Formats: sequence, C-alpha cells, structure tokens
Amino acid sequence: MAGAKSSVLLDVKPWDDETDMAKLEEAARSVAMEGLTWGASKLVPVGYGMSKMQIMLTIVDDLVSVDDLIEDRLCAEPVDEFVQSCDIASFNKICACLIRSFRIF
Repeated sequence: MAGAKSSVLLDVKPWDDETDMAKLEEAARSVAMEGLTWGASKLVPVGYGMSKMQIMLTIVDDLVSVDDLIEDRLCAEPVDEFVQSCDIASFNKICACLIRSFRIF
C-alpha cells in the first residue's frame, strides 16, 4: 500500500526583477526525488515589477521532507542561481479513503 501523501503549494522567489522566470521554473522542476511529483505553476506579481512563482507539488510523506527539499535542493546549488528563497504557502494531507461496496441480497 502506498504511503500517505501531501499536496504542497510553494512560493518560489527570485533574486530580483531581472531573474529569468522561465529558467527559475526549469531549475526548480529539475529537482527530482523519489516520491516528488511537480504540478501546475503560475507567476504572481508581488510589486515593483517583480513576480514570484507559485508551484504545486505532491509528495509521499515517508519519502520526501518539504523542509529538506527547500533547504537542500531548491535553495542550494545549482538552483540557487535563480531561487532566492522558498516558502510553504499551503500544505494539505491527501486523504486516501477506502470505499467498500456492499451487495445486498
């Protein structure tokens, strides 16, 4: 049986307004780990011509620590060339409910 999963929304912030956001996204998505699945992303304006990227990901809780993902992968070389910081915007457990069907005779 698969382990528990979580859905995470990360705010990924660039160094400045000249950061290539397409390369920032490419660098973030280049991080591969067992139990990590990248989802949809979008750019969100934050002011003064800057944007941050919000990106969804799904993790298998037993395999991926979000804190380690951020500190050791997203804010470390070589990704840190584009990524200044990451924050968890939302963290939700995914409920895998078991549904049984019963036959009534």
